[in-house]
Amino acid sequence: MVARTLVALLCLGSSTAFITPFVGRVHSARNTGSCVTMMAGNIAVFGGNGLTGSEVVYQALQRGDKVTAFCRDPSKLVYPPGVGVTKAGTPLSNENLKTVQGTVTDLDDVRKVFSNGPITGVAIALGGKTKDVGTTMLTDGTSNIITAMKEKGVKKVATVTSIGTGDSENQAPFFFKVLMYTAMKSIFADKNEQEKLFFDGPGQDLDFTIVRPGGLTVEPPTGVINVIKGEAGSISRADVADFILGAISDKDFPYLKQAPCISSVGGTSWVKDRSGAARGEMAK
Repeated sequence: MVARTLVALLCLGSSTAFITPFVGRVHSARNTGSCVTMMAGNIAVFGGNGLTGSEVVYQALQRGDKVTAFCRDPSKLVYPPGVGVTKAGTPLSNENLKTVQGTVTDLDDVRKVFSNGPITGVAIALGGKTKDVGTTMLTDGTSNIITAMKEKGVKKVATVTSIGTGDSENQAPFFFKVLMYTAMKSIFADKNEQEKLFFDGPGQDLDFTIVRPGGLTVEPPTGVINVIKGEAGSISRADVADFILGAISDKDFPYLKQAPCISSVGGTSWVKDRSGAARGEMAK
């Protein structure tokens, strides 16, 4: 379904898209017989049983990568919602999939991911409710991942944060900013510190990409990913996963050591998925 990822120029309302040379891998995330431009890799996904992480796991497997999924509870690793109703929510298994159970704030647990052969790229899609995982889980866990990567000489990593972090504050719609400063204040403090690990900390010498998506949905992929400079719109987690895989797999990915804001829909509106799954029936 996703023949290629497109980057378009959006001029909706006050939003202005950033025209880029980025073109995604020529493949379909939903078609195992599709063409890919990269050799199969060995991908590590932290937060592999979350809504975004499971999309990364699924799409990487579909294109022939080996995947190690780090999960708090591997039994919750299921086909993501974007694959459709026939498989979504059923256990995800594949001969190229390995799961590692652990807590990302435990360095020894994190090291297990890198202990069985070389990892070519790392996707960090951590999430969870602050009351369950603590106020510094993103920063502490990502710090452990960086340590383990450097111990093994792994260079490529893509980390999902959010629109509104760092210098993208003004790209968040108004009502989302209100949440950032109130109900989501602690999680955004953690996300900002997480990003600093790459821009100003131990991860700055890695080939990193910080991915800041707009309003996340659990819809099937659209194949359209806009890297924007203006106000963000919506994007499916499946399209975010495609962008992540580009960041850790494509030889000439144009956003290394940057923090692109991405959405599929631009403009002044903000469309947030309100389904049960998006509200947290799966970990983020």
